[in-house]
This record gives sequence, structure tokens and C-alpha cells, in this order.
Amino acid sequence: MLESLTGLGLATSAGLNAYIPLLLIGVLGRYTDLITLPENWKWMENGWTLAIVVALLAVEFVADKVPVVDHVNDVIQTFVRPTAGGLAFGAASSSETVTVTDPGSFFSSHQWVPIVAGGAISLGVHGMKAASRPVINASTAGFGAPVVSIIEDIASVFMSLVAIILPVLVLLFVVLLGLVFWWMMRRRKRRKEEKAAARWAQSQGYRPT
Repeated sequence: MLESLTGLGLATSAGLNAYIPLLLIGVLGRYTDLITLPENWKWMENGWTLAIVVALLAVEFVADKVPVVDHVNDVIQTFVRPTAGGLAFGAASSSETVTVTDPGSFFSSHQWVPIVAGGAISLGVHGMKAASRPVINASTAGFGAPVVSIIEDIASVFMSLVAIILPVLVLLFVVLLGLVFWWMMRRRKRRKEEKAAARWAQSQGYRPT
């Protein structure tokens, strides 16, 4: 089941940043022995592929840290991140890593399954990210956007590396990510309730003292 945990970690990472896991897979496959891509995935470690991913990552890095622009970027990434997650999960389930010596055994008879699974996982994480960003922007007047974006980028790098090197820890990070999202959504709900109460009080003629 290590293949599925590696794929889960990489797909989750792609939900935070589409290009970081793809870049790490390509770089590690090209220059290290941490991951060995099969022939049909060798294109991910091609020099031109890596250059294109780096360029796209640079655009994503800037766009995701500017309030309002980050919302537009999230709309565009609704299609990009699930695709990247599907590719990352597909590559992981077919590759030999430092912990997986029988690549593809979990999905051997249905090669499309990991790609679809990865896309679904990344879409879910992307949805959490896109839903939480307006809460952060509203509560910090936009100043929190670059800080949170940097934290997400770091988390994406760290989770990708963990997924390849020590996939048994992936579930822990996924649970932590879910708890953070749950906390943000509770905070968003509480803010809405407070605003609704304030509007009701104002409509009744009450004034804060």
C-alpha cells in the first residue's frame, strides 16, 4: 500500500501547488536514485519539461500571493491542480522509490485508476484551499495572503518529499491539513454569525457602546 500513500501525498501536495510535486518528481528522477520513473513517465524528467514546470511555478508563486489575483488564480487552478495531481499519483504508482520496490502492484490492472484518484484528491484539497483563502484575506485585510501562500508552498514541498521518502507519514499530514481547514471554516462561520448579529442589532436600533 506504500504506492497509494506516496500517490496520496503527491496528489495532496498538487492540491496546494500544482507544480511543486511535478518538479520534484522530475528533478529527483533525473538527478537522484530516490525515484525511478518507468519509460512511459520519463518525459517528466526531460529538461524541457522541467524548464516549463519551473516557469509555470514562478507565475504561480507570484500570483498566489497577491490578494484578488490569488482568487483569479484559484479559478484557473481548478483545472490545473487536479490534472497535476492525477499525473503525480499516476507517476508515483508506477515508479520505484526508496520505499517501493514493486511499483504499480496496487493499481496494476487499472492504470487509469491512480490518475483519476489523484485528480479527485487534488480537486478536494484545491477546494479547501480556495474556500479558506477569502477568510484569510477578509480577516487580515489581504496581508495574510502571501504569508499563508508561502506556508502552503513549504507544506507542498515537505509533503512531496515525505511522500517519496517516508510515505507512512503522509496520513498524519493529511489529517493535520483537514484539521486546519476545519478550524478556518469554523472561524468563517463565526464571523458570518457575528456580522449577521450586528446587522440585526443595527436594524433594531441598537448602537454599540
